[in-house]
Amino acid sequence: MITLTTDNFAEQVLESDKPVLVDFWAEWCPPCRMIAPVLEQIEAEYGDRLTIAKLNSDEHPEIAARYGVTGLPTLNLYKGGEVVRQIVGAKPKRLLLADLEGHI
Repeated sequence: MITLTTDNFAEQVLESDKPVLVDFWAEWCPPCRMIAPVLEQIEAEYGDRLTIAKLNSDEHPEIAARYGVTGLPTLNLYKGGEVVRQIVGAKPKRLLLADLEGHI
């Protein structure tokens, strides 16, 4: 899982040739901790077609603001440098995969 910063966001997400699911999270957010193992499972299963990355919203608020992230966790799916799906809140694996269907 890639850790994103202001310095590497464009290269790792916007310029990626495969879809990137960005987890906007914060240390103080219990649902963020709940979804972390689910994202690890999805990465293990779909890592050849999907990159999963984490961005600490407290450390990089300008990126979170740029993409309209107001609640945590927020998962943005980027394809070709554009957000194609936004998922707010923690969900079980099967529901997350259903939301991502057709994109990965």
